[in-house]
Amino acid sequence: MREKLQTPRHVAIIMDGNGRWAKSRRKPRFSGHKQGVKTVRRTVEYAASIGIESLTLYAFSSENWGRPEAEVKLLFELLSLSISEQLADLHKNNIMLNVIGDQTALPGRLVKKIVRAVDLTQHNTGMKLNIALNYGARWELASAAKELALGCVRGEIKPEQIDEARLEGCLSTAGQAELDLLIRTGGEHRLSNFLLWQAAYAELYFSDTYWPDFNEAELDEALSWFASRKRRFGKTDEQISPQAIKAGG
Repeated sequence: MREKLQTPRHVAIIMDGNGRWAKSRRKPRFSGHKQGVKTVRRTVEYAASIGIESLTLYAFSSENWGRPEAEVKLLFELLSLSISEQLADLHKNNIMLNVIGDQTALPGRLVKKIVRAVDLTQHNTGMKLNIALNYGARWELASAAKELALGCVRGEIKPEQIDEARLEGCLSTAGQAELDLLIRTGGEHRLSNFLLWQAAYAELYFSDTYWPDFNEAELDEALSWFASRKRRFGKTDEQISPQAIKAGG
């Protein structure tokens, strides 16, 4: 049974290691992606059950277009199939789906499924599930800057009124809890253009486990580590009350 710990409100995961998982088993890379989808399903269900408010998963980065064309095509087909198979359960479990990233370059059939899924779950009041698809943090920040610039051109705001809060309001995760914990699986130690703004004060947890093998126990281990962290947000220990010195304070 999971120990009662301070639960982060917003968790993000860079789901890395599908290809290496497959290679270590002498299987084609795509088998790793298929197994990774099963891990996504378990992780989403478990995260919702323990009270996480927002879960953001890095499914396909803007840099992933550089992969072999056949692999990219299969990835999109797998994503499309996953939406079809899991949408009913997401809705039944009161989870709100939000897809973040530039959808203009995605296959039309996939976009139609995304729109349907988002529309169906938009009024759900449970966990917010953000799927980062054709997403890059630099693209997100540039898009936010463009939106603010257009607001200035239209006379809706003045340049001197632009501050952190206004820019944050133009991001894909606007209105959601601030990112508390960012997990990366697969043994790499970098952010890979993921949630650069949101991760400013997030705790960063790196796991050597390949994503297909990441399970509830692995997530619990990350959450236990998070609960042990002293989150100062630029302050000193003396400025933080004993009650708030643990994660979430």
